[in-house]
Amino acid sequence: MTAAERAPRVLIADDQTLIRTGFRLILNARGIEVVGEAAEGAEAVAMARELGPDVVLMDIRMPVMDGLEATRRILRQAPDCRVLMLTTFDLDRYVYTALSIGASGFLLKDVTPEHLAAAVRLVDTGDALLAPSITRRLVERFASEPERPSAVPADLAALTPRELEVLTLLGRGLSNTELAAHLTLSEATVKSHVARIFAKLSLRDRAQAVVLAYETGLVRPGGLADR
Repeated sequence: MTAAERAPRVLIADDQTLIRTGFRLILNARGIEVVGEAAEGAEAVAMARELGPDVVLMDIRMPVMDGLEATRRILRQAPDCRVLMLTTFDLDRYVYTALSIGASGFLLKDVTPEHLAAAVRLVDTGDALLAPSITRRLVERFASEPERPSAVPADLAALTPRELEVLTLLGRGLSNTELAAHLTLSEATVKSHVARIFAKLSLRDRAQAVVLAYETGLVRPGGLADR
């Protein structure tokens, strides 16, 4: 059974009881199992190790251990786990760092129930949750800041010219359908190019591809309009 055919198992990490309870009720009502709830980062790391969730909904700001450090540790111990960051602000400076260390996207805490369930299912399939306008604003705002961690290599020499072109377009937020139309290729061919790029550069998903495209200068801040 593939990820698309089964319901993902979710761990919720947030220091607000009402947020955890609300998200659990929303997900359970839509057939998505919540296997655990953590009130701070260290607890989330321990529960992720014990329960092996497919997706972690991770608050950025928590006591004892924040969501960024918890994400680092969870992805180190379980590379196939997917982490969605929870934030109150759509321009949270820490979201860029979260994408850099392997988070698969982010959600605002006032997300609609339908969007929450759809986002969990999306990242469980191995894709990244990239709302183009918000994610680009985040990356453009913080890509030039010094001393930011990066979990991806900056050496692009292994890519063919076509793969480099595809990575650039990924950095601009294009979907596979849009890539296929732009490059006059089939979606199957585009998916093959994307898979090879991820393999060569050890990228987890499109979120890290966007970060890498900015960090290497393939896409420059300020040069894109919101979509």
